[in-house]
Amino acid sequence: MSDQGRSGRIRATGKRRAERKRRKGATLAWVAAGVVLVGGGGLGAVYFKLNGNLKGVDINGALGTDRPDEVDNGSQDILVLGSDSRHGDNAKYGTDEGGARSDTAMILHVYEGHKKASIVSIPRDTLVSRPECVSDKDGRTKVPAADRQMFNTAYEVGGPACAVKTVETMSGIRMDHYVEVDFTGFKKLIDELGGVPVTTTKAIKDSKSHLDLPPGTHQLNGEQSLGLVRTRKSVGDGSDLGRIQLQQAFMKALITQVKDIGVFTNPKKLYDLGDAATKAVTTDNDLASVSSLVSFANGLKGIGAEDMKMVTLPVQYDPRDPNRVVPLDKQSQELWRALRADLPIPASVTEGSAGDKGDAGKIVSGG
Repeated sequence: MSDQGRSGRIRATGKRRAERKRRKGATLAWVAAGVVLVGGGGLGAVYFKLNGNLKGVDINGALGTDRPDEVDNGSQDILVLGSDSRHGDNAKYGTDEGGARSDTAMILHVYEGHKKASIVSIPRDTLVSRPECVSDKDGRTKVPAADRQMFNTAYEVGGPACAVKTVETMSGIRMDHYVEVDFTGFKKLIDELGGVPVTTTKAIKDSKSHLDLPPGTHQLNGEQSLGLVRTRKSVGDGSDLGRIQLQQAFMKALITQVKDIGVFTNPKKLYDLGDAATKAVTTDNDLASVSSLVSFANGLKGIGAEDMKMVTLPVQYDPRDPNRVVPLDKQSQELWRALRADLPIPASVTEGSAGDKGDAGKIVSGG
């Protein structure tokens, strides 16, 4: 083969690799932030329909100026919540006990330059000092600050704004955006993707999440995927820490699946996915439009799965209540300090953390 032909072949291969990485980055934008990239302007006439699906909440208006300073260095911090509301289509998963709570909570930190990112999972059972909030039920009644409150009760008493305020109080980091996904929306998104292949090294049988998987490779549909990310009683020590490890392992499998099925080259698949995604999520007002979501996701295209670090907030079991966890002060402060400075999370932050023990995350891998 001539040098010119070989050079052309190398360039073509490089372009294909670059295109695969671009698609992977766009996919990661959804996986990390909880939304599907609904297409960079290629949806044409359906824009307004998708736009009408979105729901927004005025986080800035609710919290006012009593917040950490905005950082103007190009980095971003997004609070992603999975709601466990049992209203509407979610009623089949149980009844609300006093109100919906944040079943899953993650902080996505995108570093300056948008080439790398970190995810910090916050266990729902973490005991925190919850700040004063305004009731989500009437928007007026003040809910007093309280110590030793489970993290997920912030959403229960004060909705998205209180959840954001609690995270900002814990971390000293201002959340630039908020994204929430509910049970039914998550399930429909997975079904639109055609399921997610995973391999389990051990049997997972959990009556609470209605999941029953023998060891082996499975193509999980939406209901099974939801069961997996809700499972905790049958993995690890049965706490939320094992469930978080499963969730992080599932996210990696999901990244691979979306990259491999060619969503972004199939207009119908792209539309169906966009329709399901925009119905599934609630965002802060600044993201509550298709154009804003696309712009946001476009800013994450340079991030590949290998460029993302996933950790769990360093915690220990509460000496007063073994069913709860409390942050490890030194390690937690080291974690927040690194993110505030837009620096990589040091490996030392997870040393001695209960969240870094157990093998629940090793039970599941991409199929």
